[in-house]
Amino acid sequence: MATPAFLTAEWRALLMYNVVVDKALLAPLVPAGTELDLWHDEALVSLVGFRFLDTRLKGIPIPFHQNFDEVNLRFYVRRRVDGEWRRGVVFIKEVVPLPAVSLVARRVYHENYVTRRMRHIIVHPGETETGQGRFEYAWRDQGEWLKLTAEMSGPLTELSPGTDADFILEHYWGYTPQPDGSTFEYAVEHPRWRIWPNVTGAFTGDPTALYGTDFAAALKQPPHSIIAAEGSAVVVRKGTRLA
Repeated sequence: MATPAFLTAEWRALLMYNVVVDKALLAPLVPAGTELDLWHDEALVSLVGFRFLDTRLKGIPIPFHQNFDEVNLRFYVRRRVDGEWRRGVVFIKEVVPLPAVSLVARRVYHENYVTRRMRHIIVHPGETETGQGRFEYAWRDQGEWLKLTAEMSGPLTELSPGTDADFILEHYWGYTPQPDGSTFEYAVEHPRWRIWPNVTGAFTGDPTALYGTDFAAALKQPPHSIIAAEGSAVVVRKGTRLA
């Protein structure tokens, strides 16, 4: 039986900037009970921007905290349960514009949230005469705007099994290290997301102060891939602490 829903929302207009990093950089961050989930023996880190819409905690909408941007830096892990892999994500840092969201996430769930000024541009390909869409997420740090941007075109397509987009998007668990060394595990439910086939984009700005020297260096390199996804309604289930 599924655990109760903790959070429901829509995650829309997802933009994912994916880079390859040294496995040794991620090793100290891997939660207990999990291992790195690799793409063809490479460790990927994703900078992900998206819109939180109609957010509800345990079915209750929180005034002035339903619709907002988030940008997170994440990597991928897996855990073996009853002979099957649970493939999940670990968040290195999450940026939102609402202090209350950051405060609750840090104090209650020990997620590494920070609050920054944010803005976005969302133009879907079907909304323009040229068929060219644009997503942009920007967040201000140390007096500078960091920007994640992409342009996309073509009809939305289903994920193709065996592609890097399929690997990156098809993770349905979250894992959070706790101060006592244990790991918090929770399920995330959503349908397979459709993506745009033609995407170009960039990340600009100096992320050193926010993400540290090593991750900043990785983000300044040419990306492994850039993915723009439609998104959907999501359910985040109540989590449990691993034994």
